[in-house]
Amino acid sequence: MAERRRLLVLGGTGEAVEFSHQAAALAGVDLIYTLAGRTRTPTQAGGRLHIGGFGGIDGLCDFLSNEKIDLVVDATHPFSTRMSHNSSRAAAALGLPALVLQRPPWRKGKGDNWIQVPNNREAANRLPDLGKRFFLTVGRSGLEFYATAPPQCHLVVRLVEPPSAPLPLADAELIIERAPNSLAHEKQLLMDHGIDCLVSKNSGGEATYAKIAAARALELPVLMIRRPRRPEGELVTSVATALSWLTSQLS
Repeated sequence: MAERRRLLVLGGTGEAVEFSHQAAALAGVDLIYTLAGRTRTPTQAGGRLHIGGFGGIDGLCDFLSNEKIDLVVDATHPFSTRMSHNSSRAAAALGLPALVLQRPPWRKGKGDNWIQVPNNREAANRLPDLGKRFFLTVGRSGLEFYATAPPQCHLVVRLVEPPSAPLPLADAELIIERAPNSLAHEKQLLMDHGIDCLVSKNSGGEATYAKIAAARALELPVLMIRRPRRPEGELVTSVATALSWLTSQLS
């Protein structure tokens, strides 16, 4: 019997879940799927689940060595830069084949009114120029930057799960929803809340794109937070290509 190869998948995206199920079904693959633990009810993935951090690059190197990992696929969120940099450096330090699976970013199209900014801090600074009511879809991390928004700015915040602590915002309304949502749903939400501007990370993918299309249809501006730079290394943008890479490593 051929020796099984141990694959570590750094998860946190829909693509990561899809890839993990297909990779775990391959002959000769023993898969470990990891999550940081920020989501209390994660989507069921393939393989053995590990939840929690590693303790930086050194801790990840220890984990890779102790678990006898042969291959690493980083399929974390496009904005999870710390984990991606740690993964890249740890795999290089141990000489392990590694791949980044990252969906392409959204591209500005006809009718889009995007104001592109580098981070949440700059997005928060731009709010007073763009209206009074804002729909924030940037996740929990970074909400503290919007605490400085002036009193006339009302924030409608959407999260996947109820927060474990009160939001660090003076005037905010909370919506709990998990993607995907339809275009009709997103348009109705924006209209019901009288939204003047959408604030979003450029996460890419189809699951949350309806909000971008809804803003376009309603002729609303979008404060679009650009993706941070990713570490150097081999990168693919689809699950199918990532599976091809994996099968080539197994042969």
